[in-house]
Amino acid sequence: MRIYTCICGAPLFIDNTLCTNCGRSAGWCEGCGTMSSFDPGERGGWVCTACGVAGTPCGNYTEHQVCNRVVTQGEALCRLCSLNEVVPNLAVDGNRDRWARLEAAKRRLVYALDLVGLPYGDETTPPLRFAFMGDGELAGLWRRAGEDERVYTGHADGLVTINIREADDAEREALRVDMGEAHRTLIGHFRHELGHYYWDVAIKGNPQAEADFAAVFGDPNDPPYADALERHYAEGPQAEWEGLYVSAYATMHPWEDWAETFALWLAMAGVLDTAESLGIGGPLPDSTAEMVQRYGRLGLALNEFSREMGLLDIAPVVITGAIEAKLDHVGQVIRAAGQG
Repeated sequence: MRIYTCICGAPLFIDNTLCTNCGRSAGWCEGCGTMSSFDPGERGGWVCTACGVAGTPCGNYTEHQVCNRVVTQGEALCRLCSLNEVVPNLAVDGNRDRWARLEAAKRRLVYALDLVGLPYGDETTPPLRFAFMGDGELAGLWRRAGEDERVYTGHADGLVTINIREADDAEREALRVDMGEAHRTLIGHFRHELGHYYWDVAIKGNPQAEADFAAVFGDPNDPPYADALERHYAEGPQAEWEGLYVSAYATMHPWEDWAETFALWLAMAGVLDTAESLGIGGPLPDSTAEMVQRYGRLGLALNEFSREMGLLDIAPVVITGAIEAKLDHVGQVIRAAGQG
């Protein structure tokens, strides 16, 4: 994730709504595609100090304070907010803050898609959409929900659904521990579900792409997904899975292996882009081998810093040759999709 600069010279980060140095309003300008500060314009509009284009804050910026984008073509909502089909029920106490955390993660996700050139929204078939929903809400407190009330995080036909319970740190950490996960984060959920989405966009229905996928990840029809899911939750991950899979969940089925590997590839790209912005690395490499090498060096340092503070490892996956081969396949598909 890039770090940008205000016209006054102070740094601007992707979640800023204000420059803390000069006091100007800040946000993402859709005119020039960058974080910028803004001066007041005519009739209540804003003028980007980077490109000089006049615009207005996204409706979700001014009304709900969950967005920080500025539109330049007269639309009520920015490009990111227009991808939402369902947003949380704001009559429930705390849901606005949960929505804001979801949008913050989505901003980083879409930045990464733009970084690697992946199409989304109406540019793809099916178009990408999001639904942020909660289950069993009552007066802002969680209660046990019946099966017909439960919202499952997942992807289907271009719609990525995130249960807003994941935006509660305590709830998410309890689930992480219960499921034995190294990480459980909002941005991680987005990346994983986008893996399923791009499998549909770039692989599904293409005989050669499906054959190439099966050669690396296995036949997705043997066993059928429903059988694999039932077996995984009844028996747990395959024995001695470390070194062959990104995570225990990846052992469940080839589609989940792909989604988990896709999520790691996108995370690696984001980390390396951030490193370049901070002056501790070069541009995103074209080869998976160089990505793995540079990410490994950074991960070693970051993990030691994190352990010194008593925190979880930032880069928990040891990338073996088997995992690197899967990452390379994901990278090839991403680059091909980015080229149309």
